[in-house]
Amino acid sequence: MGRYAGRMGAGLIVALVIGIAAALGLFGSAHAQTVRVEGGALSGASDGDVLSYKGVAYAAPPTGPLRWAPPQPVQRWSGVREARTFGPACPQTPLPPQRLTLSGGDSGPQSEDCLYLNVWTPKGARGAPVMVWLHGGGLTLGSGSIPWYDGTAFARDGVVLVTINYRLGALGWFAHPALTRAARASGQAFANYGLMDQIAALKWVQRNIAAFGGDPKRVTVFGESAGGASVQMLLTSPAASGLFAQAIIESGGTGEARPLGQAETMGATALGAGLSVSELRALPLETVNTAATAQAAGAVVDGRLLPEAPARALREGRARDVPLIVGSNSGEDSLLTTAEGEAGVLASIPPERKAQVLAAYGVQAPDKALAHALFTDLVMGAPAKAIARETASGQPAWLYHFDYVPEALRAMFPRAPHGVELFFVFKTLDRGPMKVALTAADLAMADKVHGCWVAFAKTGRPDCPGGPAWPAYDPRSDTLLDFGPTPRLVSGFRRAPYAAIEGLTWKR
Repeated sequence: MGRYAGRMGAGLIVALVIGIAAALGLFGSAHAQTVRVEGGALSGASDGDVLSYKGVAYAAPPTGPLRWAPPQPVQRWSGVREARTFGPACPQTPLPPQRLTLSGGDSGPQSEDCLYLNVWTPKGARGAPVMVWLHGGGLTLGSGSIPWYDGTAFARDGVVLVTINYRLGALGWFAHPALTRAARASGQAFANYGLMDQIAALKWVQRNIAAFGGDPKRVTVFGESAGGASVQMLLTSPAASGLFAQAIIESGGTGEARPLGQAETMGATALGAGLSVSELRALPLETVNTAATAQAAGAVVDGRLLPEAPARALREGRARDVPLIVGSNSGEDSLLTTAEGEAGVLASIPPERKAQVLAAYGVQAPDKALAHALFTDLVMGAPAKAIARETASGQPAWLYHFDYVPEALRAMFPRAPHGVELFFVFKTLDRGPMKVALTAADLAMADKVHGCWVAFAKTGRPDCPGGPAWPAYDPRSDTLLDFGPTPRLVSGFRRAPYAAIEGLTWKR
């Protein structure tokens, strides 16, 4: 009996040690409470006051007969499914791993079975505001699991943060005559499959986010670059009605989309005009991902999900009227990396506007510097201001200009490059692909920008910690918040250049 008692005592000690170690996080994140969603039960991870649930399926795998089809419901599962690791990213433009990461892509596992989302939530949350993040990457790169999209900081500040994957490249943004005919015959949507995924994820949030402590009536959708362009699509798509209460567009571009006929021609050229739907779906992933993505991927005016280009709908007052933050960065021309691209930007200036544009930019002749300034204004800055102006008569819009670079990177980047604000929005400066020493000023800027976004999610107003008070955009005062080394309000920002280029189109 004493021998068994000794064993039992030793077992109790081991169990006690294991319990203490788990409580202290020595074995990694502890299991989070089980939540039940429409597919079944999920067990996530606990990190202090934050719970996370990763790799949560919001739609069935879009494979086989579901390639180039609207997302379908998740099949129910039995038991408790562990949700502690990210799902695979959607297939994306093939690039070397380092270049893929620096371009905003995901160098981790990829699969056509990729319609997963991730949730970070405050422990004990009830009726918390929700933010749904749409990643950038030109509609051909990215995922919701990239390290600097970690939602921990948002959850610690009382927000339920959701990141999603959506189909990319020619698997997500593609038209072909055979696919169009088949979809029309069955009454299904077509072409903008990535947008369908985003809408399906937002619908999933409406049905399930209360299980994570979120309020489905207080959803903010936000995105950067292609994600910002996607927010413009959601603001103008009839299918997205009622799925979110407010929005943020970061460097969302011009809001253009291809006509269906043009997109079908491009798709037929890329993969073959005579292929049937079944033959298209049987094509190897490598063929679709390499040939079609390079030649034919992009948003399409399909007449259903996108009745018109988002830019036109916004310009003519047919966008969803919700509170909105919109802006861009001072160094958006970091995207302009070739002489061919620079020539295309300069070709955007018609002969009859040349003198006006040169005068507005203070130069004597078109040159490399003008191409880069014009790109930043034409592709990002002026469209952001136009969106603020066009929506200002309804729900309030707030316009910003981001001009802060981490101090250790200022010799390399004299202006804030495309996407750099993300590390401040998410407070993940230590998670980026370039590891640098952070200063007190860098961390203070992250606190401020992140705090502005959190306040907007909670109250519908971006009341930034420590000010300045950010007024809603009014075309008469034309005031924005400049997130420079010392954040300040600026009126009439780049008024003359923006006026000189109004109506011009970037010649890609």
